[in-house]
Amino acid sequence: MLTPASALEHNFRGLIDARVTQTDGEESHLDAHYGKFRFNDGSNASLAQALINYQMDFDNPFSIHVNAMAVSDDIDNEVGILTAHINYTGLPNRDGHRYKARAGIIYPHISLENPIIGWNSPYTLSFSTMNSWIGEEVRHTGIEFGWEKLGRFANSKHNFAINGTFFKHNDTAGTLLSWRGWTVSSRQTLWHERRDLPPIEARFGGMLRFQAEYTDPFIELDHRYGTEINARWTWDNRVIVHVGHYDNNVDTKVFKHGQYAWETIFDHVGVKAKLSKNLTLISQYLVGDTLMTSPFGRVVVDNDYHTAYALLTYKLNQHRFTGRIEEFSVTDKDQTPGDDNDEYGKSITLNYQYQFDKHWQFHSEFNYIDSDRPSRLYDNADESLSEHQYQVAVRYFW
Repeated sequence: MLTPASALEHNFRGLIDARVTQTDGEESHLDAHYGKFRFNDGSNASLAQALINYQMDFDNPFSIHVNAMAVSDDIDNEVGILTAHINYTGLPNRDGHRYKARAGIIYPHISLENPIIGWNSPYTLSFSTMNSWIGEEVRHTGIEFGWEKLGRFANSKHNFAINGTFFKHNDTAGTLLSWRGWTVSSRQTLWHERRDLPPIEARFGGMLRFQAEYTDPFIELDHRYGTEINARWTWDNRVIVHVGHYDNNVDTKVFKHGQYAWETIFDHVGVKAKLSKNLTLISQYLVGDTLMTSPFGRVVVDNDYHTAYALLTYKLNQHRFTGRIEEFSVTDKDQTPGDDNDEYGKSITLNYQYQFDKHWQFHSEFNYIDSDRPSRLYDNADESLSEHQYQVAVRYFW
């Protein structure tokens, strides 16, 4: 019989990511401006992230997972929680059916790009526009239920999975996407953090004058549950097709603490395919809309949005070469004066990685974004802007 001490297994893992960057562009969106990159214009040396992952496994199907992160750069010095949840992973039955569950602060199953510790990417330093937004504004407290059908129990190469979640604490999702736009970043919002907003004209005496100067991404305003569902098909561990739907189901007439409730709905589809022994393709597409009204029901913000990327990565021994192209847009459908949310842009990322051993990595990365956003005029910047960034990083996994 196991003693209480022997019935538990504690595991700690971590990542230290130190970077030097040279950015040519507008001041960063993280510093209440419209720049598309994480770092401000100019040179910067930073601790991009120091992550720790704690996992406690019980002598049963349950386990506890906590991800915490510290950052120190020219904008922020912060420490906090990214995710914290309890997991249930049942054993498959004789037909290959398995049931799973998660409860706590969780990311929805959306990204095919961020599978490693701390919701990071093994391919690039900066995430795609799609997953940069997810990392900043789409997380919640929820209960997720999952089902898997494992093909190996029937001598099949096909696996299937479905997950469904009821969640709260994501009532302002859509705020950053509307008022700041898409970005190429690697800065995940910590659970306690707020994000300062850029100088939207309508906030200064206009229809948005009651909005706080910041957004609180994980606040709960209306005490209603949102829903998220996703499905995945895997073939021979070589091809993954992933689809999903997200709806935060808010009451848009709720306004508290300087925060409006935003009804944000989107669908997403993605494919990951191993094209050869060394070559892998990942592509995702996300499309949706977001709505914010006054407490009396008057439409204030009504936007459609989409983003798509394609990533190709080639690994040869200790070397990895990755390229990513993407397109993104926000379409403003309302008539609110001083709040033009229209945006269109394209982006390219090129990354080279060298793996010294199982602990140490070197990265060199180039990012380029060309975008048109009329609201930059509120910040005395150019409506049309081309920005680029060079990054060099050393990563240590432990």
